[in-house]
Amino acid sequence: MHEVDQTTEQMVRSVLAYAENRLRMNPVPLDKGVLPVDELYDRLDGVIRDQPRLPDEVLGVYTSVIAPSVISADSPRFLGFIPAAPTKAALLFDMLVSCASIQGISWLEASGAIAAENSVLRVIAHEAGLPTTSGGCFVSGGSAGNLSALAVARETAKRRGATGRLRVVVGSDAHSSIVNTLRLLEMDALVVDTPDHRLTADTVRDAVPADAANIAAVVCTSGTTNAGIVDDLAGVGALARDRGWWFHVDGAYGGSGIFAPSLKPKYKGLEQADSFILDPHKWLFTPFDCCALLYREPELARATHTQDASYLDVIHTSDGEWNPSDYAYHLTRRARGLPLWFSLAVYGLDAYRRAIEVAATLAKQTAELIKAAPQLELIREPDLGVVLFRRLGWKPEDYESWAQRLHHDQVAFIPPTKWEGETVGRFAFLHPDTTLELVREVLARTE
Repeated sequence: MHEVDQTTEQMVRSVLAYAENRLRMNPVPLDKGVLPVDELYDRLDGVIRDQPRLPDEVLGVYTSVIAPSVISADSPRFLGFIPAAPTKAALLFDMLVSCASIQGISWLEASGAIAAENSVLRVIAHEAGLPTTSGGCFVSGGSAGNLSALAVARETAKRRGATGRLRVVVGSDAHSSIVNTLRLLEMDALVVDTPDHRLTADTVRDAVPADAANIAAVVCTSGTTNAGIVDDLAGVGALARDRGWWFHVDGAYGGSGIFAPSLKPKYKGLEQADSFILDPHKWLFTPFDCCALLYREPELARATHTQDASYLDVIHTSDGEWNPSDYAYHLTRRARGLPLWFSLAVYGLDAYRRAIEVAATLAKQTAELIKAAPQLELIREPDLGVVLFRRLGWKPEDYESWAQRLHHDQVAFIPPTKWEGETVGRFAFLHPDTTLELVREVLARTE
């Protein structure tokens, strides 16, 4: 299995040919993913057996069964959830990282890869206004980033003398991973009701008395998943500093907006964060899975996450070491920041700024189209790239059938969502090749 023989040679040719064809798709097709459950498993049953199969035969199963059953999140017609749009450079370099089996655990083993990743983290920290001494690592996604950061908040609060069961202040629109993380960390969520769906200093001040006990942290969101709303980072950050709380900013979806000049003012106050995450596999156009995790004082994270064992002593003796395993709850990890490093270097930051601006502009244009359509109603002005709207007179089943028809016809993947308990329509713009003409076509289907 590890030697280069005739089978390996054929496999290399076939897989690279498939990868090359996929990379050359322009645009990427949406696909349907509609095989019935029983049929899907029946067609995969027996593919793995005791005896080998020809690589082309197995690749054929992938191309005929698996690939068509996966909706392409990197298609410009994917407008649901939070899409993806990895650059060609990032995709290619992700292949290189895999082919070279590059891991990124410790400086001892992977100093070059880690130094490159850290150079990207420094760019992100600079855009966020964090000090040059900030640092962290890349983890698998926003959930892992939030868990790692809030673990540091908990341990830091304990070291500062906090006792009893700790609490963390969160807004009612915080990502689901926040509350789940607090449960895992055995902290309680002090959920602040946000009538306008935006956590502000005033709402926190009204809900949490100045003498409230056992508050370890407060979490703001810079781009809620459902509506793309940016919390009052400046106000909440200042309040956190006054009250001695850890200030964490979850920017998994929207944090990358710091690179767009038109969006930059929305992030005022981010520079106060004790920890901050953003997912490059969203608005920084890298492949899944990739989350950048930054700490204002990385030594606090190191005190929390460093793993001690006899076989790990050697990785903690190098001069200038920076072990990503010391800054999150992981040990083994891919060097998942390298595809972003390569892509940023190839295209330059200005290309990224322009690409993010495309989605923000498209969201504004879409909002205007909705306001001009008599059968539609804009729910709120978009902060970033998400637009919520209602079709007057529709029931939940109408939204469902509308979305199913659009997907069946390969026009767009745009599942509905809920807003204050009501089923509504939702655009999530991210891909810079999504056009206003496509938006017009989707909205025309509501007439």
